[in-house]
Amino acid sequence: MSYSRLIPALACVLALAACGSPSATPSTSASASTSATPSASATPTASIAVSDSLDAITVTGAKGKLPKVTIKAPFAIDKTRVEVLEKGSGDKAVGDGYVTVNYYGAFGRTGKMFEESFSGGAPATFPLGQVIAGFKTGLTGQQAGSRVLIAMPGVDGYDASPAGGPTGYVVGDTLVFVVDIISVSVNGPTGKAVTPAAGLPTVSDAAKPTITIPSGNPPTRMVTQPLTEGTGDKVAKTDTIMARYVGYSWKTGKLIDDGFDTPTSGALSDLIPGWQTGLLGKRVGSRVLLVLPPADGFPKGSNNPPVEAGDTVVYVIDILFTSASE
Repeated sequence: MSYSRLIPALACVLALAACGSPSATPSTSASASTSATPSASATPTASIAVSDSLDAITVTGAKGKLPKVTIKAPFAIDKTRVEVLEKGSGDKAVGDGYVTVNYYGAFGRTGKMFEESFSGGAPATFPLGQVIAGFKTGLTGQQAGSRVLIAMPGVDGYDASPAGGPTGYVVGDTLVFVVDIISVSVNGPTGKAVTPAAGLPTVSDAAKPTITIPSGNPPTRMVTQPLTEGTGDKVAKTDTIMARYVGYSWKTGKLIDDGFDTPTSGALSDLIPGWQTGLLGKRVGSRVLLVLPPADGFPKGSNNPPVEAGDTVVYVIDILFTSASE
């Protein structure tokens, strides 16, 4: 399946790393902060005693709601430190994956909040590989459903950021975040294996699946067969998904569409009909087998992928992440 037409959708997702997450100054309806070059002329940070604990920070309030954060300012931390305030039970965030979170950010030096996403009703979705180092360190390995407290020194924050930091940021400032992890991406199937119905194409258990097409004519109606039932978020009709996949021709039995080695993102509504129908309601972490007659795949054939008119296409799809489309 060619995703070339979906590049704008993917670009929109990636743009969140610059305008809706801590990689640069986030912008929400709850804050009027704007990007500014870190200033060395404001209150100096060198005179603040450096702590090796988070004891100076108190967080109250229910997970999912705007927290109340009290910091015994001025506060500085020696290195990025993390405390799990409430542990979730979902999949763990991976360093090269995506997360959807709500967050509250404050300066350790003043104890003042500079940004929060809770009040705006729009959680931030971004790749951990494109955010400030302390945020990536603090969230990698944490489970979906968790609330975590992160404090980071300026070197792991905005000190080296060409775009600067939030208004009022001073080089060396410690940043304090309270983060509710709503959902995370996975690297592959993470759920319970499902025994497929008899007579369907068979799928290998290799790290990269291969499909063996059975003899005989293909089914005349679309088949959706879960091979692994994930436990993450359900794919909604208006979502953007990230997936790995392989596609085979029923007629030739050969691989014709390979999107497995590099995960690809796109709006579900932009995909071929069989994907829109077959992936709707499936959970992140699922592996799904789709047998798509021409009407559900490529009614007139396709050049990319190379599908002859009238051919049935068989896909195995790993759902890695889903989030509301912008």
